[in-house]
Amino acid sequence: MKVLVVGGAGYIGSHTAHVLKRAGLEVAIYDNLSTGFEFLANGFPLVVGDIHDGKKLLEQVKQCDAVMYFAANHYVGESVVNPRKYYRNNVEGGLSLLNAVLDAGKKSLVIFSSTCSVYGAPEKTPISEDQPLAPINPYGVSKVFFEQALQSYDTAYGIRYASLRYFNAAGADENGEIGECHDPEPHLIPLALQAAAGLGPELQVFGTDYPTPDGTCLRDYTNVVDLAEAHVKALQHLQAGNPSICVNLGTGEGSSVMEVISTVEEVTGKKVPRKIVPRRPGDPPALVADPRKAQQILQWKTKRSLRDSVSTAWKWMQKRGK
Repeated sequence: MKVLVVGGAGYIGSHTAHVLKRAGLEVAIYDNLSTGFEFLANGFPLVVGDIHDGKKLLEQVKQCDAVMYFAANHYVGESVVNPRKYYRNNVEGGLSLLNAVLDAGKKSLVIFSSTCSVYGAPEKTPISEDQPLAPINPYGVSKVFFEQALQSYDTAYGIRYASLRYFNAAGADENGEIGECHDPEPHLIPLALQAAAGLGPELQVFGTDYPTPDGTCLRDYTNVVDLAEAHVKALQHLQAGNPSICVNLGTGEGSSVMEVISTVEEVTGKKVPRKIVPRRPGDPPALVADPRKAQQILQWKTKRSLRDSVSTAWKWMQKRGK
């Protein structure tokens, strides 16, 4: 079986490509390298192409049995100030891919990289899949749109899919070959590691007055390799002829900003310089997954802890030197 990983030169896409390969599947990567890195695709056939290039995309889809879609912009704040970019890339680009799958004349299987941002500011936590979809920014709206497009194409054309709603991806591959690369870097763990190593500014802690045990936000940090392994499980689920699914991927446990900082200090042996600043608008106090549906349907459960994620991220950052 051959899998086309669209956006496979990015963070989660590259880790998934490696896990697919270890599972014995043939993998090809399609990426325009606008935010991805060519070295993350080392060891795989790489087609440099844009998701809006329908002809080029169709040629690649025709050669594959399944498609995994990671190619999307994903900065919440940027989506608020530049929604045009997000609707073009995440909505129009997503439809370009979906139409290529349809035009390829196969009942290709589609695995979609979705997000907990589809829930907006949830009424309760942990968050289950039956909670209302109420995104509060264009990024979340774009993901909801594509989930609904997938449902429509399944109903009309029989294209089965798995929509996997991530919470906070973290860590790096244990073999040290690949890890997290973003420019700019938006995520807490690498920012805390950079601050500890003196490779970045002091860490900003956005608010300490939330209704949580230590006053800082709670998030569900899920190891990136665990996430990648869920994609293999989702593909196997669809291969077996099962219906389309939409599931949360998370640990089911929340870690606060201060707990992450403490873990970084334990792993590195260094203090994390930090500064308390006001809350960011729209940050919910807690975003934690209820992962029971994925556990039941996919027989998937996280294996790696927050400390594991911090440790592999630290090794990766040391290897890169930044």
